Amino acid sequence: MSGPWSTLLRRVLAEAAGTALLVGIGTGAIVVGARGGGVSQGWLALAWFIAVAVPIVLFVRFSGAHLNPAVTLALALSRRIDPWESLEYIPAQLVGAFVGSGTVFVLFGNYAHLGTTLPASGLLAEAMAGEALFTAALVASVFLLADRGSGPGRLRLLLPPLVVGVSTYVIGPVSGSSLNPARSIAPAVVSGTFTDLGFYILVPLLAAAVVAALWRARSADRLDRGPGRDDVAG
Repeated sequence: MSGPWSTLLRRVLAEAAGTALLVGIGTGAIVVGARGGGVSQGWLALAWFIAVAVPIVLFVRFSGAHLNPAVTLALALSRRIDPWESLEYIPAQLVGAFVGSGTVFVLFGNYAHLGTTLPASGLLAEAMAGEALFTAALVASVFLLADRGSGPGRLRLLLPPLVVGVSTYVIGPVSGSSLNPARSIAPAVVSGTFTDLGFYILVPLLAAAVVAALWRARSADRLDRGPGRDDVAG
């Protein structure tokens, strides 16, 4: 297979595999920690930093490594990618997330609701505010990379994983630190835990849309697919 269909398949597979790694590593750390009697928030923050960094390093050159429907939506709304590409990316991310959660379930069992994001008791408003704030920071970090044309191998590619790691440390005890609808949907469905799932879908998408509306791409930045997709980025 060659030409546009080959490029499309490469992007879709990269997004699915990358999101599976993100969910598998991140929620796997939560489940393993729960099985072992608990783990500190600092170690979970490190685990989520790794969970985001690894697929970015592996797949950024193939798909841009969005790994998150909120990120894809923001890139599409700001015209940093062709909006039609969101119809390729988001289903692939959801499939990958379910593969990641299914793998965690098979390997470790249904502990800690497979890492489902849940608000702390009585702190729903605070949890959603934290999700909105850190999703906005995550999208802003991706936009910064896209606008600078960051390609593979550059240290600043670790900026989005750093945002996720800090988010896990700061708001993890309050909201579980999702910032990513696919990351929340998959463990919730696989474990049968649907508490406040709608908020974890809508809040990151709305926060991403706000950043996209406020931070428009310059003409020179458009179609960079940021950060770093080989078929369009110079």
